[in-house]
Amino acid sequence: MAQLIYLYGLIPTTEATEKTFPSFKGFDGESELYTIQLNKITAVVCNLDSEEYSEENIKEKIDSDMEWLQEKAFHHHETLIALYKEYTIIPLKFCTIYKNEQSLRGTIEASESKIEQTFKTLEGNEEWNLKIYCEDEKLKQDVSKNNNEIEAKRKEISTMTPGRQFFEKKKIDELLESELENEKNRVCDGLHEKLKAFAIQAEVKRNWSKDVTGLKENMTWNSVFLLPVDKVDSYLEEVKRLEEELGQKGWRFEASGPWPAYHFSSFS
Repeated sequence: MAQLIYLYGLIPTTEATEKTFPSFKGFDGESELYTIQLNKITAVVCNLDSEEYSEENIKEKIDSDMEWLQEKAFHHHETLIALYKEYTIIPLKFCTIYKNEQSLRGTIEASESKIEQTFKTLEGNEEWNLKIYCEDEKLKQDVSKNNNEIEAKRKEISTMTPGRQFFEKKKIDELLESELENEKNRVCDGLHEKLKAFAIQAEVKRNWSKDVTGLKENMTWNSVFLLPVDKVDSYLEEVKRLEEELGQKGWRFEASGPWPAYHFSSFS
């Protein structure tokens, strides 16, 4: 029976040969993970039935079977977390599948120098995520009190007729919404620049909606940092200090990590 190869991640061969590879169940819940050595790079893989896990079947599952998708995505993530605790690992995206070992070898060999450089970049560093949330109404109150343009507009309309004031107040509300977004971007840009000082690399990611987070606050910023291990404590202390400084204005920070370096692994 033809077998596909599911690729979880890549680890340095020097680390892979230092100890016995731990036992993990594969993507299908039956097969075992194993390793394929390719010079200085070792691939962590499992085998899959080529008919059951064909490209068409997987696409159909992802599109129409949410329970299957959640179960398999959780398995992939948890396996990478477990491997990350043991090795320097370049994590691969969910459902990275090759038709055979020859195809896998060809892909890795074509990127060999880039993969080896990525191992060097990841060694001694950790990926940390920072999500920043904001209670808009609380921050809006602060912006409303301290924005000179809005205050000037209020004074300007105070002498107008009630009918004219009604329309001008609507304009002030629109201006307030605009200034609120400007303030959120200004604050988050400044925070990101401060925290980048602790990192060797940093990226800004797309914000998640309330439907995804399940929270009442809006996610205002979503960033990742590749931090030297000896800078992590200082980074977390600074995050805590900044949250205490801004908390009364409606800001809340959520730092998490360390994670497998999903965002700083060039091969993935």
